[in-house]
Formats: sequence, C-alpha cells, structure tokens
Amino acid sequence: MPKPASRSLRALPAVETLLQHEVLAAVLRDLPRTFAVGAARAVIAEARAVLAKSRTGAAPAVEALAEAAAARAWRDATPQLRRVLNATGIVLHTNLGRAPLPEAARRAVAEVAAGYSSLEFDLGTGRRGDRGAGVERQLARLTGAEAAAVVNNGAAAVLLALSALAAGRKVLVSRGELVEIGGAFRVPEIMEKSGATLVEVGATNRTHLRDYKKALERHDGVAAILRVHPSNFRIEGFTARPSLNELATLARAHRLPLIEDLGSGALVDLAEFGLEHEPTVSESLAAGASVVTCSGDKLLGGAQAGLVLGGKAWLAKIRKDPFARAMRADKLALAALEATLLLYADPERAKTDIPVLAALHVSERALAERAERLAHEIAARVEGVGTKLGKGAGEVGGGSLPRTLLHGPVVEVTHPKLSAAELERRARAASPPVIGTVKANKVRLDPRTLSESEVGIAATALAKAWNA
Repeated sequence: MPKPASRSLRALPAVETLLQHEVLAAVLRDLPRTFAVGAARAVIAEARAVLAKSRTGAAPAVEALAEAAAARAWRDATPQLRRVLNATGIVLHTNLGRAPLPEAARRAVAEVAAGYSSLEFDLGTGRRGDRGAGVERQLARLTGAEAAAVVNNGAAAVLLALSALAAGRKVLVSRGELVEIGGAFRVPEIMEKSGATLVEVGATNRTHLRDYKKALERHDGVAAILRVHPSNFRIEGFTARPSLNELATLARAHRLPLIEDLGSGALVDLAEFGLEHEPTVSESLAAGASVVTCSGDKLLGGAQAGLVLGGKAWLAKIRKDPFARAMRADKLALAALEATLLLYADPERAKTDIPVLAALHVSERALAERAERLAHEIAARVEGVGTKLGKGAGEVGGGSLPRTLLHGPVVEVTHPKLSAAELERRARAASPPVIGTVKANKVRLDPRTLSESEVGIAATALAKAWNA
C-alpha cells in the first residue's frame, strides 16, 4: 500500500493566512476586500487542482501564491473597457471603438454626465421636449434633410426604417446588395426581423432598372425599394447598377419610398482628401432618396449612432414605430454626436478637429515627422531596441472605402532578447495599452492613428512595458 504524500508537501495556506502576506497589503489597502478574497480563493483552488493530479508534487510557496493572488486581484479590478492607443493604421478600427471623439465631443459628454441634463426637456417652454432634437436639427442643417431621427446604431436605423415603412409588405433589393453589414448581421436577416418580405431583383453582378420594373409588375404589396451602398464591399468586372436618380424616379412613379443605406455616413467629399469619392448623405437626398440611413461613428467621426434622414412624412411614420423607443440613443451618445456635428459648420476646422478626418487628411510630411519622433523616443528609452522607418499601408476600416489603402511610414521595432510576438504582447499589457501589428517578425507602429499628443504617451508606455 503506497504511503500518503507528506503533509508538508501537500499543505496549502488558508485564505485568511494568504491575505495576511505582505505582498497583498497594497491590494487590501487600495481595493475593496472582496477582490483580494476572491483572488486568494481562486489561486488556492487552482493550486489544489494541480496537486490533485500529482501524487508527489509540492505545494507552491506562500509568497508565489500571494503574488499570483495580487496580480489576479488587480486584473479583476481593472475595467475591461479601457482607453487604448491605436497604432495599427486602421482609422475606423471596429474592435477599438471606431471613431475617436473630437475634444469638443469629449467635453460635451463630461458636461452632460456631470449631473442632470435637458435630455427630454425644452428649456424654452419649460415643457417636455424631444430626445435628440439638437442632433436632428444639426443633421437637417448640414444635409438638407426635411427631418431626421437618431437610434443606437446603423443596423438599427435600417431595421427601424423597414419596420415603419414596410412591415407586412414587400421590399425590392438587388441580389448584388444582399450583404453582411458586420457582426454577421445580413440584410435579409434584418429585413426578416423588420417584418418585411424580401423580393430579390436582378443578378449578383448586374441589376438593371428593367429588373425593378418587372418586379413591380409581378408583385402586389410592394412597400419600398431598398438600395444598399457598397461601403464595405466591391463587385468588379462585368457589372451594372441603376443610378440613384433612376431608382428615385421609378419609386416616385409608384408612390413608394426609396430607402438608401449609405452605411459610412460621410458628410464631406473625401475626394478633397485625395481619396476615393464616397457618396455623402446630402448627395443621396438630393438625388431623390426618400430615406437615408447611416452610422454616426464611421466617416462622420462621432459617437455610435444610427441616423435616419429624409422627408417629413416618412420620418413621421418612422418616429411612431415601436422600435423607435426600443432603439433610441442615450444622452452621452447624443451629447457627443451633437458636439461633433457642430464642428462641421466650419469645414476647415472639421478637418483638423475631428480625429477621423484629421487622420485621413494628414500630410505625408506630418506623418514622416510623427514617425521619426516615435522611433527616436522609443530608441532613447528602451535599451538595445532597434527602430527604423518602413513603408506601411493602413486602411480606412469600419466598412468604409474597402479598396483604399492609406500609404505612409511605419516604425518597425526589433529587440535583441524579445521576439516580436512578446513585444506585441507586452505592448497590449502596457498602461495605456498600445495596439500595433506584427509583420516579418517586427512590431509595426503606424503613426497615422496616433495623434500628436499620443506619440509621447505611446513611447512612455512601451518603454515601461519593454524594459520590465
């Protein structure tokens, strides 16, 4: 019969004993006790599970357990949603929160969050007001729309418009526009949830105006035509698509609304920045779209929101739909969005004060200077590190301008002792985290998505993480 393992080898400290270790003193001083207790219990349970699988293994030292518990407690007490520094070169990085807010928007959020607000209160009359009235007023001024509504994201804007204008009836959509708009949400699925019935028109690569006409002749109960702008995809080669003007004329002849989902929500012509032209909201409305939907946190450069713009009669129906309340935007998003829209009153100021536009409009010289400064500061602070400038190709991102590459300099980093994977891992663990990319066993940092003020912050954070 085998002898039982020595108790000294198997012994694990009690939770209270572990909490008394000096390593956990700072945790107990600076964090609620529940974090320390929970971490101690978890670390002891993990050690017990390891010992249960080993007949002769020794228990970890108390100091090692205390250090593990302290690290877990700090990790558990750190918010999952944190500010990070984007050095990927992807301007609208969906995983990193898409559009960073302008300084004016950040101030507006802080002001509204500081106490009560006039969210649904008319300060002029002293009576109940309309939520989002300020945003809707600015949208109408900037785009020429008769009316506007705001919901919590772009997919919600499409769903709401379809529900209000076509529930229980049919909607015509080109087969080439039945796209997935992000997060595995697809146009046919959104239409199904809205209560509308999809009628596919044309072919994947070629849809003609006559295809829409035939569909209207063959189907009763058509309530709308939906046009989806290819903001996050392109079909190239042997293609055809009716113009927006042609579809608008057809829709008016049948007294139907033409709904266009623009997706990216550009308010200015990006061709002025040397980029591919992206249809603006005002262009779509001027071409005859009855209702236009788009996002607020893409090329517009504001907070997450779904925007619905168009004629007063159509917007009146949309406002009355039950989804309108279920999908409404919160006060902080509205504050940020209104402050961002106000910046568009001065187009030149918008190019510099709205981070998304600034990143797309930045000059090659400014990027080169920013890259050189970042490389110099990292080399000066991290012993043995190698930095050199290379050529990169960032992206607009966020389902916008999929064929556009943003060429510019990147900082390539190597280390004599740390692999690129380890450098990248430590960068993600920095404070604040710095998110770059890895290519050819080098960490690549793109200065396009780092503001001037963030270059020094990034260098400091990386130095602490890589020198540790």
